[in-house]
Order: sequence, then structure tokens, then C-alpha cells
Amino acid sequence: MERGTVRVVVTGVGALTPVGNSAREFWAAVCEGRSGVGPITHFDPKRLDTRIAAEVKGFDPLRLTDKKDAKKMDLFIHYALAAGVDAVEDAKLDFAQVDPTRAGALVGSGIGGIDSILRWYDVLRERGADRISPFFVPSLIVNMAAGQLSMRYKLKGPNSAVITACATGNHAIGDAFKIIQRGDADLMLAGGSEAIINELCVAGFCSMKALSTRNDEPDRASRPFDRDRDGFVVGEGAGVVVLESLEHARRRGARIYAEVVGYGMTADAYHMTAPDPEGDGAMRAMAAAVGDAGIPPESVGYINAHGTSTPYNDKTETLAIKRVFGDHAHRLAVSSTKSMIGHLLGAAGGVEAVVTVLALYHGVLPPTVNYDTPDPNCDLDYVPNAARKAQVDVALSNGFGFGGTNATLAFRRFQE
Repeated sequence: MERGTVRVVVTGVGALTPVGNSAREFWAAVCEGRSGVGPITHFDPKRLDTRIAAEVKGFDPLRLTDKKDAKKMDLFIHYALAAGVDAVEDAKLDFAQVDPTRAGALVGSGIGGIDSILRWYDVLRERGADRISPFFVPSLIVNMAAGQLSMRYKLKGPNSAVITACATGNHAIGDAFKIIQRGDADLMLAGGSEAIINELCVAGFCSMKALSTRNDEPDRASRPFDRDRDGFVVGEGAGVVVLESLEHARRRGARIYAEVVGYGMTADAYHMTAPDPEGDGAMRAMAAAVGDAGIPPESVGYINAHGTSTPYNDKTETLAIKRVFGDHAHRLAVSSTKSMIGHLLGAAGGVEAVVTVLALYHGVLPPTVNYDTPDPNCDLDYVPNAARKAQVDVALSNGFGFGGTNATLAFRRFQE
């Protein structure tokens, strides 16, 4: 096939989330509208205004690696490995049949190994510099998530990482898509991972007044697009997809979930943390993804929104959707799975890509739960409170991050 015209498909999905430790469990939970938000257990949050989070539950890193190697990895790397292994097993990949120089990994994180930084700083302060592990630095750097996956599966092709805050997962998958599309690889593992539910990070978001303080009703705290939303709920986990050229997938008889058809990336160039009030960057990212896919805007039937449950994001994302799609905005479905799993920051785009391709594959749109009171500024169809059967041909997944960075992925239901 001519270079730059390669079709790219999703053949495997993997996830580790607050509502399931595999993509299969995660998908079942979001279709049921189940919330993974609860009281913080990773540390004592009594000094903070926010005492709730969406934590991963029942995860044992030793099911993936031995105790010695586990100590050399930050928690976000363990999470990335879990999602990556889940995706590889789901894709039924036999790497003995894959050219290792044509396979790679591109996995990012918004913040990376801050858990390790905090832990080893305590060791430095209490026990001295000579007690710092020689694995301290490689245990926490962001690119080591992709590095560990590449070492596990002997992937010798492109190996990289993305760090773009809450758009990280979208950018990682979009960049991997382009690597395959232009002919530089046949297969990529791509996504994002995050593990930041510690006192320092949660305190930082509290000081920004960004988090919900609905501590007495944790499962109702994340309420994207609802009038009474009061901030996001921080989450953790990872999402990884297996991307392949269509030719490579066909050659090995792979099941195909969906086709990746477009990728858009823009900047607000407006503010460190606040979105452009006119939704300009988000609008152009969606328009760019649709344009890259070469499809008419009215072919889009579903958008997995960034939908953080903050007053500004939800309003401006709604405005951006209406600016891109015009009258069609009121005919397409929009939902935010952050209503159930919180905001996974750098992992959000990976996990939400998993949801989006499964929605296309199964013909089911996941809901926005806790949608009780409409906001006049948020007046689209947010698939309120219950999943919906719907055969959609094209879906978008949005990711917008601090620094005004935006990324949108376009997926299409696979057709020969």
C-alpha cells in the first residue's frame, strides 16, 4: 500500500480502572452505570477539603512481575503494564509471528512517577543519600511505561511517550496512529497511565478549587454537564489499545473492533488551566479530526466527551461541539464516562478510547450518570443515567489538558 494511505484498526483493548481491572470488567460496569468513586483509602485525607477519589481496587502488581522487578517500577508503570497485557491478550497476539522491528509502544502519563518521588524523598530525609536506590530514576520517568512494555514483548520499533496533561492518552494514540499510517510500523501499543492519588497531588488540586467536595455522596460527586456539578473527582488507572495496519491485522486473522480514521490536535493559547471560553481550541481539534478522516460532520453519531464535571469545561466543550456540528449537534449523542470513573488525567484518553471503540463495536452508548438537573448552558443529548443501544458509524473521543492542549480521535465502525 502506498505510504501515508495505510488503514489503521484497533484489534485489542486493555484497561485498569476504578470500576474494573480489565477492559471486559470496565465495559460491563460503565454499561451498568456503576460508580467507582468512594472515600480515599490510599492515605488519610482528613486535612483536605476533598476526601473522595476514584481508586483502583484489588490490584496486585505481582500477578504481572516478580517482587524484585516490581520494586523497580512506580505504580503508574504497573498500571500501564496491566492495561498493556490486557490489550495484548485481548488481541490474541503471538509476537513470535510479528516482526519486532515493525512493532512499538507509545504510552504516556500526565504526571508520571510522583509516588516514587515522594517515597524516596522520605528515605533521603530520614536515612540519607546513600540509601537511595539506583533504580530511583528509571522507576519513575514517564517513558518507562512504554519501555517496560517494549522489553516485555521485545518490541524494537518506535518507542516513545507523551506528556500532555489530560490529553496525554489521546495524543499517544493519535501519534501511534500516524506512525502506522505513514508506514513506519505495523503494530503499536498506545495509551496512557496515571497514579497520583496521594496527599500532595490531591492537596494541589484542592488548592485550585478544582475538585468536588461532595464527600458525603461520593458516588454522586462526578456529574458532568449537570447544573449542580462542583468539580471533578480525581481517578487513577490506565488504558491501552492495540493498533495495527489493516493488512497486518488481516494477515493474522485478527478481530477488529473499529478503525482509527482521524486525529486533530490544537492549542488554546489562552490560560494555564482554564479552557478558552469560546471553545476555540476544542472546536478546532474536533474539526481537524473530522477533516483528517475525510468525513462529513453529520456522519458523527457519538462523542465521548472530555466532560470533567467542572463548570467551565462542560460549558465550553458543549459550545465547541455546537460550533463544529451546528444543528447536527442536537442529533448526536454525547456522554462522559468520567461520571463513573472520575478523571484519570493522563490515562483518561486511553481509557476513553477503549470505551469509544467498544461503543462502536457493541452498538451501545455508555451513559452520563448523575445527570439530574439540566444546565441551560449544556443542552445536548448526554445519554443521561442509562446506557443506550444505538448503531453509530463514527465516534469522536476528546481530551483537553492544562496548558491549553487539545486532542481528538475519530473512530469508525469497521467496514471492509
